[in-house]
This record gives sequence, structure tokens and C-alpha cells, in this order.
Amino acid sequence: MSQATRPVTRPNSFIFTLYGDFVHSQSPSDGVLWVGALVRLMAPFGLSEQAVRQAISRMTRQRWLAPQKLGNRAFYAVTARGRRRIEELSPRIYGPQIEWDGKWRMLTYSVREANRERRDGLRKDLTVLGWAPLSASTWISPSDALAGAREAAESNGVLGDIDLFVSKNEGFHSDRELLERCWNLPKIAEAYRGFITRYAPHLERERTQNCLSDEEAFIERLWLVHDYRKFAYLDLGLPTALLPSDWPGIQAAALFREYYEAIGAKSMRFFEAASHT
Repeated sequence: MSQATRPVTRPNSFIFTLYGDFVHSQSPSDGVLWVGALVRLMAPFGLSEQAVRQAISRMTRQRWLAPQKLGNRAFYAVTARGRRRIEELSPRIYGPQIEWDGKWRMLTYSVREANRERRDGLRKDLTVLGWAPLSASTWISPSDALAGAREAAESNGVLGDIDLFVSKNEGFHSDRELLERCWNLPKIAEAYRGFITRYAPHLERERTQNCLSDEEAFIERLWLVHDYRKFAYLDLGLPTALLPSDWPGIQAAALFREYYEAIGAKSMRFFEAASHT
């Protein structure tokens, strides 16, 4: 199946990928897009105008986007909440691997059963931020993710029910054993291998033939980022010192960056032409 014919099963998530990527790359849109431009940009992916407008409406209710009026045209901008999420995810998608400082960040919570919806919201947000449960009410992260966890607790109305710590493992289980206990490394490795299998031929073809049109490059770029963005939830930058020496995440990261760079100029030309109001 070519990228152009792949179905978009979650339009609001896909549109957020678009905003996140072009906000990160500091495009001229600066996180504000005319609704007509969004319709044009999503058309190559098979999304109808109705599907785009419905997705935008949902994202507005969820406080990821906010409407703006300019004359008689409707624009949608990334909210402060949306920018925080983009800023949290961008280093894991685009940035280099940061060496682990040997410390675990820990969050504990005590949320009453009457507030279980808030508790479930906190758990969901912690998962997005790359935390994993060590026990029912204790979550850990090897990365410096305290600010994001604090914001997640505040947005779910449970800030007074959590405690945050920076700690060092002095127990009977090694750091590697903790990692293997809390994260499903075989599943993550298999996902990385699937990403490599999909995109390595695409990179080789563009590297040798330079055959993609601007529109095709845009389609490739958005799918590339959307597919790689999933690893920001699976692998928050797991410490290389604790991972197997043949960890496929290293190859996947190198592939992503090379292909992203190779199609960058073409994809940006299409984005700017489609966004022109």
C-alpha cells in the first residue's frame, strides 16, 4: 500500500501531527492555519472537508486548538496546552538522544475513588509523557519529566494528591531489570523494526532517484512523522546504557532524521503553496 492510499483512521491525531511538525519546524504559519488550508492539506490523505471540520471541532472542544477570526475567514491556532504537548514531544521525535543521568523520576499519588475519572486522566497523560507504572500508584521515568507530570496533575485537578521525587535505585533489582519490568522492550523493539522495514526502501529510493514530487514529499513527511511520533509514547528516550547493544531504536532514529531531511524542502514548498490564503 502506498502512502497516498493509506487510510487516516484518527483524523484529529493526524491533524495534530501536522500542527506539531510545522510548529516545530517554525513554518511561516506559526501554528495558525486557515480552515480552507487545512482542508487542502488533508485532501491528499483522502479526508473530506466534512471530516476535517469535524476533527477540528473535536480538537477545539479538547482545548488543543482555538478558533480565530480574520475578516470573514476562520483560522485555528494551537492553544497553550497544545504547544506544551508539542514542546514535550518534539525532543523525543527530532532531538538527539540525551544520556541518562542515572536517576529515576518518581510520582506517587493518592486519589480518592470518587475522583477516579481524574485519576484515570492522570494515568493517561503520564503514559503520553513516557512514564510507566512501578506499582498501582507509583510511576517512574528515567528522563527529566517532572514539569510535564506536574502539569498533567494540575490539568486533571489532582495536583494536591501527588508527590514527586528524584531518586536513585538502591534496591535488589538493577536499573536494567527495572526498565524491563516497567517497559515492554520486545514490543517496542518490534515496532522499531516495523518502522525500519517500511521506511528504509522509501529513503533509498529518494536518495538514489530523487523522484518524489512536492505533494508526494509532503504526504511522505506527514506519515513519517506520524508513524515515528508513536515512539514518543512507547520509548521516551530509554537510556541506551540499559538497552541491548543491537537496539533497533538507534537505527530507526537515524533513518527518520535522514529521510526527514531529504524530503524537507519539497514538502515545505507544498505546505506553503497549499497554505497560501
